[in-house]
Amino acid sequence: MSAKTEKIAQSTRFYRKIHKWISIPLFVFMFLIGFTGLLLGWKKNIGLLPSTKMGSNVEVKAWVSLDSIQASAQRFAKDSLGLSTEIDRIDVRPQKGVAKIVFIQNFTELQVDCATGKVVSIATRKSDIIEKIHDGSILDFFIKTPNDEIKLFYTTILALGLILLSFSGFWLWYNPKRIKKQKAL
Repeated sequence: MSAKTEKIAQSTRFYRKIHKWISIPLFVFMFLIGFTGLLLGWKKNIGLLPSTKMGSNVEVKAWVSLDSIQASAQRFAKDSLGLSTEIDRIDVRPQKGVAKIVFIQNFTELQVDCATGKVVSIATRKSDIIEKIHDGSILDFFIKTPNDEIKLFYTTILALGLILLSFSGFWLWYNPKRIKKQKAL
């Protein structure tokens, strides 16, 4: 074996070690990200996202105020469901005449008719749970960290691991071709 071929083989062995020592500890997390990413891509098609109901009137002029919709959802969450009333977001769907209210402390979605202010749907947002598993923020949610520290650590480590695996994987693929080319000379 020539010196140049030996040098390429040596670097290939180095990249193989890097690849192995990164992939073994990150395997479960990479699998989890891939699986949950697949579920998130198909969330509407496989029922992980509650379907949007139709309100009684799509005419915006006929709607009650956003403040009334919020109050109605909070009252319903507290009185009927016994849940925390802290709202994460309100997603208004004008074409359907409904507002989706998502809470911070749980994965419940209430859909409120924008014309009457009445709750028309109660559902669990399974896609939000899967999204939190996907990005690592599920631990921040349960531990209640203030600045998503676990999510940031998790995504940083996995992103760097994926970058290194891609880089070492490329050289594991390309170096044997280089060696074969050298031997042909």
